[in-house]
Amino acid sequence: MNKKYLIIIAGPTAIGKTSLSIDIAKHFHTEILSCDSRQFFKEMSIGTAVPNKEELAQVPHHFIHNLSIQNEYSVGMFERDVLLKIEELHQKFDVLVMVGGSGLYVDAVCRGLDDFPRATEGLRDELNKRFSEEGLEPLEQQLKELDPEYHKTVDKANPHRIIRALEVCLTSGHSFSSFRKKQIANRPFETLKIILNRDRELLYERINLRVDLMFEEGLLEEAKKLYPQRELNALQTVGYKELFNYFDGGIDLETAISEIKKNTRRYAKRQLTWFRRDPETVFFNPEEPNEIWNYLKERIKISD
Repeated sequence: MNKKYLIIIAGPTAIGKTSLSIDIAKHFHTEILSCDSRQFFKEMSIGTAVPNKEELAQVPHHFIHNLSIQNEYSVGMFERDVLLKIEELHQKFDVLVMVGGSGLYVDAVCRGLDDFPRATEGLRDELNKRFSEEGLEPLEQQLKELDPEYHKTVDKANPHRIIRALEVCLTSGHSFSSFRKKQIANRPFETLKIILNRDRELLYERINLRVDLMFEEGLLEEAKKLYPQRELNALQTVGYKELFNYFDGGIDLETAISEIKKNTRRYAKRQLTWFRRDPETVFFNPEEPNEIWNYLKERIKISD
């Protein structure tokens, strides 16, 4: 039996993951799995930078627009589903490509999830009530006190992840981070992690340009359609929550656009912080593709 590989293309938002993943998948005549937790939901396209129709038509993609925002979907469910899909696809392809910027989802596939303690009964309801009455900032500050290590990398705009981490801290008396250092799960395939990065100023310029393009493509209208369901967990994400604040009259549109750009830049910084902590990570500049191809040729016998 031939050895099986999973090439992971990851990195911050707007770095150029989509085009590279398609090039690599086409070279290996294989398929792509998305591990971008914001692209699962079919009601969210523009604000999550889902690959366009032309890009999706070039290579078969999985785990894009496969859920509704009404669905509760956890990283544990994703780990289960994607491992089954990888097993299925590896029957046909020796090499698969997985692409996305959600570090926790990448880790779930490569390393397995950690065995967190069961939360104290009623604690989540209590934390959700605090979030509803006080907002996210007090919960975020409490997490910073209880687990400064995880606070550095968590998506601070995502109440679900902050509340989940607090559950573990308050239930166990230990930091959330302390449960994330277990033995790595064995996988029946080799993973090759290619993390993209480029000059920070250029990355931020690309992020700002992408946000402007999203508005040209209709992000405002997309957010208006989703506004009645704004309390759903899937919509607690950059690009939507700022516009919901605008619709509520909290800020003007110009400020909302500025906040989206700022929060997206902050999100990109947290993504890079997450990937830097992994000793298996190899960083590449997407503007120097020859280095990426040379790396793949060293690790996989490529038939040109």
